Order: sequence, then C-alpha cells, then structure tokens
Amino acid sequence: MKSTSLTIALDTGTLHLDLEPGSIPLNRLLGFAARVSSKRKFLLVSKVLGKHYPVSPRLMSWSYRALARMVLNGGADAGSLWIGMAETATGLGYGVFEAACREGAEQALFMQTTRYHLHGIERLEFEEAHSHATDFFLYYPEQPAYRAQFLSAKTLVLIDDEISTGLTFLRLIKAYKAVNPGLQKVFIASLVNFAHPDDRATLEDQAGVAVEWLCFRQGLLRFEDGQNVAIDSISVNVSGNGDCKKSLLAWPGRLGLDAPISLEKEVLEQLYCNGFSRDQATDPRPILVVGTGECNAPAYLLGRALENRGFKVKIQSTTRSPIHQGNAIGSVCRFEDNYRDGIPNFIYNLNPDDYRDIILCHETPLCNALNDRLHAWQAISARFELHSDRPNHAKLHFFRP
Repeated sequence: MKSTSLTIALDTGTLHLDLEPGSIPLNRLLGFAARVSSKRKFLLVSKVLGKHYPVSPRLMSWSYRALARMVLNGGADAGSLWIGMAETATGLGYGVFEAACREGAEQALFMQTTRYHLHGIERLEFEEAHSHATDFFLYYPEQPAYRAQFLSAKTLVLIDDEISTGLTFLRLIKAYKAVNPGLQKVFIASLVNFAHPDDRATLEDQAGVAVEWLCFRQGLLRFEDGQNVAIDSISVNVSGNGDCKKSLLAWPGRLGLDAPISLEKEVLEQLYCNGFSRDQATDPRPILVVGTGECNAPAYLLGRALENRGFKVKIQSTTRSPIHQGNAIGSVCRFEDNYRDGIPNFIYNLNPDDYRDIILCHETPLCNALNDRLHAWQAISARFELHSDRPNHAKLHFFRP
C-alpha cells in the first residue's frame, strides 16, 4: 500500500494531508471544515464519532471496540485509568471504556475532562492551547476507592478523536504524573493521528514513561492560512461564567465510573408512553438521538437500545465549538446553551425533516434553551438521571411538550 496526499480547500485556508497506508479509507472516517477560531482554522469532521455528523450506533460501537482491543492487546493492566477528552471525545472515551470492560478489562476506571467548575473538589488543571476554549479540568474522584485508583494507576489510557500535535496530552501527562509518580505506561488512542514525528518524540521524551500511540489512520498535516478577514473577525463567546455547575451535571463521568452505565430495562416502554410510535412501517425515516455538549454518552446508550429493537437510528450532539458552514458542514443551527453560561451552542448538519422523530438527551433540568429546541424540532426530551441506590444504573425521564 502506498502513501497518499490530499489537498483540501477551506474558506480559511488550505489543508494538506500526507497519509500513511491504512486499511480504512479516509473518506469513511473524516470530512473537513473551517473553524471559526484564530488559533486553529480547520477541523477534522469525524464520520464515526457522532458529534458534528449523524452516525449510526452500530458504527460508533465498531470504533469503540476496535480502539479498546488495540489498548488491551497492548497490555493495559488491571486497575488502569481511562480518560476521555472534553468536549468532543467524552462520548468516545466512555464508549471505548465500556467496550474495554466488555472485552475483559479488569478494575478499569473511567473519567472525562471537563470545562465546568465544580467548587470544592480538588482538580488537575491544564490547557488545550489550540482550542476555542483552552481551560480543562480533571477532577479527583470523590469516592475513596476511585480516588485511590486515580492516584495509583500504573496504566493511563488517553482517548481523543484526533491528534495534531499531542501538546494537550503532554500537559495532562505531566500534571497527572506529578500526583501519581508510579505511572508506568500511557496509551494515546485516537481515531486519527496527525502529530508530527518531532512532536511525538518530544511527548515521549518529556512524559518520562513508556508511550504507545494507537489509531485507525495517521500521517502528517500542514495548513496554509488563507487570511479570511470575514471569518477571522468573528468573535464567539466560549468562556464559562465560572459558576459551580455541580447541581446541573448528572452524568457521572467527570467524577469517575468503575463500570459501564446501564439504562433501565423498561426505558423504551417509557419512551413509547410519551408519544413515540413503535410503528416503523409507516415512516421509514431514521430516529435522531441528540446528545448535549460533554454529555453525549446517554444519547449513544438510548440510540443503541433503539437500534437493537430494530429501529433505524442516527446519533449526534450539540457543541459549543463554532464551525464555519461549508465543506463537511452543510448547515449550522445556533442556540443558547443549557448550562447557564450564556454561551452559544451549535448543532451541525441537522435537517429535522430527515427524521421521523428527534429525541434530545440532556443532563440539565429543562430550561428555556432546551424548551426552545424541543419546540423547534418537535422533539422528545430525555433527561438523564443516575439511580441513587443502584450504582451505574440510570433512568431517562421522557417528556414531549
């Protein structure tokens, strides 16, 4: 197999990719778009992530299993710590962790980074320099057993959708190693990896532990800035207000999970009682299940349950990442966030007429921003809640306005 080169014209400049040989065609994994950002003006739009592009649960499950098996085949030991990177890869991180547990990973602990403040909880802080929102937090688990494992794991598994420099991971590894000097190995798992060999060598040298890179496709990336004044002049607020969000955050990944989340067995029966039709014959269009921001794993769990019952399903998520319409971004829908930050949120490539039903999964209480979306899409609300007396079990509260 030969290496290939691609040139992609964007409204912000020109993206050049030199691809190493691989068994999966790149156009099955990625599209491309222009970011509304002065720090990085391009975006690799995943076709398997279920974020900016609608994806079937089956395809998402495949990617989760494949990455999990790569890590386990690499020798991840018992008691490993798996971390999904906010915002884009929190769902991917959880999915890979869940798949690893089902593939035999023992005593694994999952956590995700977050951009939200949880006052009174100790945390590691680091930055993603190229991001539209640079601050990241990795909180210490509150449960004593989780905290002990967090501070003593010998294997760290870092999961992201794409890597272009690896600098964010280096900063996280350094911050984590300062509180866990016993760390011995780091797996960096991603859908695609375009980090330059020099950047990889720098990370491996400064990490101070063994590092293994795992991905579906890799190569080199170069961007020529097109100096588009119209796009470069756009300013979008992406900084939170600093308020504590603990009362709004029902998804437990930010404080630790030691096993996959199971939805109630009767979850679909409850959905049927809220104006959702079991009849698939009269309307062949798929169902769209939408996640919100860092909380997109519940959308996958519900979408998979529907798919397992024979429904056609697509999944994607809202985001606060501003992206310019064009190339792989066919449409842009902008609305207020549901975390009381006053930050614009977006969903891309959504045409409500393509779906027989839209289900909006969220962890926050219903608010004006969510109600506006529900009415605009004629959607069903599905609010996630963790059972207080059944660890790792959750329910969805359905409501159709």
